Amino acid sequence: MQAIRDYAEITGDYNPIHLDPEFAAKTPMGGVIAHGTLSMNLIWRHIELNHGRAALQGAQLDIKFVAPVRVGDTLTVTVAGDGQAERQVSVVNQSGLAVIDGVLRLQAD
Repeated sequence: MQAIRDYAEITGDYNPIHLDPEFAAKTPMGGVIAHGTLSMNLIWRHIELNHGRAALQGAQLDIKFVAPVRVGDTLTVTVAGDGQAERQVSVVNQSGLAVIDGVLRLQAD
C-alpha cells in the first residue's frame, strides 16, 4: 500500500479507489487498486534494464489495462519477440493473470 501512496504523492492522483479501502470496497473494483500507470512503469524499467537507457528514447507502447492490480500482488513483465522491433508485452500477476497487454515498439537495438 505504501507504493500506491507514494505514487499518488508523485502524480497528484489521490483518487480514493487507490487510497481509501472503505470507499474502494463499495466500488465495482471491490477494493483498493493500484494506479494503472504505476504498473505500466514496470515495462519502462524493463526496457531500461534490458536495452539500456538510450532505448527509452524511441520506445513506444500501445497497451490496454485489462485487470486491476491489488495490494500485495506480485507483478512480472513478459516480452515476446526478442530481437524484433515490435514485441508483445504484458504485465502478469502472481496467478499468471495479465493486468496489462500490448505491443512494445523499439527502435533498432
